[in-house]
Amino acid sequence: MLGALLRNLVRPKKTLIAHPNLRLHIGGKARHPDWRVLDVLPGDHVDFVGPCTDLSRFADSSITEIYASHVLEHLGYQADLPRALAEFRRALIPGGLLRVSVPDLTTLCTLFLDPELADRDRFNVMRMIFGGQLDAADFHRVGLTEEILAVYLRSAGFVDVVRVQDLAAFNDMSRFVYKDTPISLNVTARKPAAAASDDDC
Repeated sequence: MLGALLRNLVRPKKTLIAHPNLRLHIGGKARHPDWRVLDVLPGDHVDFVGPCTDLSRFADSSITEIYASHVLEHLGYQADLPRALAEFRRALIPGGLLRVSVPDLTTLCTLFLDPELADRDRFNVMRMIFGGQLDAADFHRVGLTEEILAVYLRSAGFVDVVRVQDLAAFNDMSRFVYKDTPISLNVTARKPAAAASDDDC
């Protein structure tokens, strides 16, 4: 017991990352000179390994911008999704930009119910709703519409929540088109520029 106490006393404290102008790409698939990648799985292009629900390695108000394309739908809507958005807000600088893309549940449901859709295509749309399920992380745990996502973002303290056609950052699933239909819901939001503290949320 005394040994464990001494180890805890001498264990170095976790160093918080507070790099100026840090732009964090959550779930990114490739390196980019202007962005650092956080992913739950390691890889040559990954700078930080860990879940998006825990950004504790980043100091408060230390990230200029966060980009997450087709990430949030993998989080449970009861706890993990609110936790991730709260972490995004905490880590962003005042006025910092959040750009998110998720499968648009309204669009996918409309596609799925199209009577002209072939069986194979309907199966593909079903996979877009529930995830490819190719590994343990590839399951969708929440369906998001523009209204539902906006509620989650505003509940986490984000402002200026706006749907956009293009996130203007990466050529990824945010631009994916199926059967001549863009299937992604692309949204930008900001951490308030000042005033309310993180404890007020």
